Amino acid sequence: MALLGVVLVTIQVFHPGSHAQLAPPPPPKRNVVAISNGKSMNGWRSPVGNWKLAGAAVPDPADPKKLKLEPGTGVLVNGDQGQTQNLFSRVEHSDVMASIEFMVPLGSNSGVYFQGRYEVQILDSWAVKDPKFGDCGGIYERHANGKGFEGRSPNENASKPPGQWQKFIVTFRAPRFDKDGRKVENARFVKVMHNGRVIHENIEVTGPTRSAAFDDEKPTGPIMLQGDHGPVAFRRIILKPVRLD
Repeated sequence: MALLGVVLVTIQVFHPGSHAQLAPPPPPKRNVVAISNGKSMNGWRSPVGNWKLAGAAVPDPADPKKLKLEPGTGVLVNGDQGQTQNLFSRVEHSDVMASIEFMVPLGSNSGVYFQGRYEVQILDSWAVKDPKFGDCGGIYERHANGKGFEGRSPNENASKPPGQWQKFIVTFRAPRFDKDGRKVENARFVKVMHNGRVIHENIEVTGPTRSAAFDDEKPTGPIMLQGDHGPVAFRRIILKPVRLD
C-alpha cells in the first residue's frame, strides 16, 4: 500500500492486493500528494490503456463533442479518441480531501470514483435547470436487481460551459470496520464543492455506486477515473489525507 506522506511527488506503479480490514491510520505530518500534475503518468497503475499527456486540450472546432490535443505535457486525457479503459491511481486513500481539476467537451461524460467505489459524476451539465444524480457533481446511484437507488443530485447546478476548466473539492470519509473486518460505518461524502459552491454535505453511501471497480468495501482504495464514456481532461488531482473521526 502506498503511503500518503510525500509532498507533491511522482507516484510509482502499484498493483492492488488484499488489505487488512483496519481503521485508517492517522495522516502523516507532511501529507499532500499530487497523483496527477500533467508531468508524468507514473502516478497511475499499469496498464493505462490510451490515457496520455498532452500540452493542451480544447474542444475541436470541427466537432465540439471531441477534444483537440496539442503535443506536450500538462494535461491528462483519455486518448486521442476520448475513449479507453478506466484509470487507477497507485496511491490508496482512506479519509481524504481531494482537489480535482477537469474539463469535458460538449455532451461528454466521465467520473471520479473514490476508493474505486464511490462516484462523483462528471458530465457536461451546462444550463441544466433541474440536475439529477447523473448530472455533474451528482453522487451516482447504486444498482441491484436491475434497479437503481440511493443516487443524490447536487444541491444546485454549478457547471461551467463545455470546454471550460472546472474544479471539485471533495472531503470523503472512508467506511469503518471493526477488528473482525465487519463494516460498522458507511462511507460518507462530508462535503463536495463544485466551482466554489457547496453541492453536497454529509451524504452517506451504503455501498459501491454503479459501475464501481470493486463490489466489496475496504478501509482504503485507489482513485479511479472513468475513461470509457467520452473525452475528458484532467489538469491536477491532489490528495490531502485527513482523519475524520
